[in-house]
Amino acid sequence: MSIITRFAPSPTGALHLGSAYAAVVAWRRARAVGGRFLLRLEDIDTSRCRPEFAAAVLEDLAWLGLDWDGPVRVQTEHLAEYDGTLAALMARGLLYRCFCTRSDIARAATAPHGPDGPVYPGTCRHLPPDANPGQPHALRLDVAKALAETGPLQWEEEGQGRIPCDPAAFGDIVLARRETPASYHLCVTHDDALQGVTLVTRGEDLRPATSIHRLLQALMGWPAPRYHHHAVLTDSSGRRLAKRDESTTIRALRAAGLTPEAVLARAEQTGPDGGPPIRAKV
Repeated sequence: MSIITRFAPSPTGALHLGSAYAAVVAWRRARAVGGRFLLRLEDIDTSRCRPEFAAAVLEDLAWLGLDWDGPVRVQTEHLAEYDGTLAALMARGLLYRCFCTRSDIARAATAPHGPDGPVYPGTCRHLPPDANPGQPHALRLDVAKALAETGPLQWEEEGQGRIPCDPAAFGDIVLARRETPASYHLCVTHDDALQGVTLVTRGEDLRPATSIHRLLQALMGWPAPRYHHHAVLTDSSGRRLAKRDESTTIRALRAAGLTPEAVLARAEQTGPDGGPPIRAKV
């Protein structure tokens, strides 16, 4: 069966080995069955994303030998689409304005911790719609009200079957912030649906977020893709690879004289270059 996969990095720094591994997993799954591999730049956070990082990501992927189908989707070019989804949810009474800061939430004595940190205690949930006019605010999804519409949800995980969702563990998530027009959760589910993605391959660290993504898909009537959450790469000390690890950026490995084949082999734990061991961590 033909599939559509995607790789959707945020251009906030140089592409590192862990992200390259994620790209290769998605690319190979599509190419193995004659499917399509899409590239998307999730650059909504304009305070951290840079055009030079975006250009470098494209160059590094091409150097690794990865090609993609169709134009690159750049999220900041589609803000009106995300705004339309927010307006639709607001019209249904599923969003509310929140004036709390992160420090307000962190100081809340009753706030438990969820997958994204302290769970929002619902301080602004019952404010009237015209409260605090003109004040900066975030838009939060009333998760309990949303679940009352959708009922229990599941997602399909490759090799594991149907996995029950637990969106309530996140509390009332933010779908738009004061400083960013739409959240990762909203944009990724919108774009996966719009682009017809049928298989989402991504790191195991994003598995909990799938509950929220399924909730948004169900609310908006968007199709639910299958999911494959793969291991994330760590260094020899067990620390997850990240953009702060400059020695594992593709640029650094290229400068050290490694070939694309050697870099890919290293990501897959069979590198011939004698570098530090890379292992997968679930």
